[in-house]
Amino acid sequence: MQKKIIPYFLTLLTLTFTFFAPSATALLRQHQESPGVMRYHSQTSIKDETGHAWQIILYKVKNRGASEDINLRLVGFPGVVKFIHPQSLEVMTSQGLLLSAPDVYALSSPAPNVGEYKFTSILNKLPTTKSLKLNLPLSSSDTQIKIPTNIITEWQMLITEFD
Repeated sequence: MQKKIIPYFLTLLTLTFTFFAPSATALLRQHQESPGVMRYHSQTSIKDETGHAWQIILYKVKNRGASEDINLRLVGFPGVVKFIHPQSLEVMTSQGLLLSAPDVYALSSPAPNVGEYKFTSILNKLPTTKSLKLNLPLSSSDTQIKIPTNIITEWQMLITEFD
């Protein structure tokens, strides 16, 4: 009798974690862009408060002799969102600290739905135990994206694991 209950229990446990796990998960990745140039990044998809999905990519490129800036790229659905350039990204911590990330695409953007911001100086200031909000500079409306703590923890790992 007990042997029959264990598989059912494991199935129930798996389904519980599947349905109630956080919706935003990311994965640290690395790949070689060219000889001697490595790219490390965290990529995830998160919905904003209106239900629109965003690709959020935090990355750094290691190249001998070059700076190792960490950038945050935000990609919204084409034709739905349009970033205002040049305008900084506002980052609001749960403690109320407002940080500002400069616009990388101040002069030109690869597409209207793409924003990219220097995150090097901000990343060390982020709390690892609380979520944060990104206030996106869009032409249509003010939009916020909530970044959960598991993603912030992964972003911190990008600094420590790939130095």
